[in-house]
Amino acid sequence: MDPKVWTFFYGSFINVDVLREVDFVPEAVLLARLSGYDIRIEPLANLVPDEAGTVYGILVPATHAELQRLYGQGWVGTYLPHAVLATRPDGAFVPALCYVAPSPPRAPARADYVDRIVRPARAYGFPAWYIARLESFRPGT
Repeated sequence: MDPKVWTFFYGSFINVDVLREVDFVPEAVLLARLSGYDIRIEPLANLVPDEAGTVYGILVPATHAELQRLYGQGWVGTYLPHAVLATRPDGAFVPALCYVAPSPPRAPARADYVDRIVRPARAYGFPAWYIARLESFRPGT
């Protein structure tokens, strides 16, 4: 069995239905936040350094093969793994991988893509201010 690493997802991969589209069903899903970053959705979700920022997401265990399958999809583009220290709601730190696009294309997000992030973010109980941040990327807002 391939070893698994904790991975912090913050964009459409927080949506387990999106993960299922490539036959990835995580054995665990933990809520978490990542300090020192802000989220941008232009047109896909990405992180940018922001020492005052916080991004909410999930931690899941994944093999490197599963991560290659997720991030190797044509629509995803180039995202590279970064080592991060995520924080669970109980305050415990979890070392994890987090994928970030080094030079993403900049364009408005599509409403259906924003929905794929906002729906699970609401279901997970992410803070209202963070949901509003995600919604701010919806076209026409």
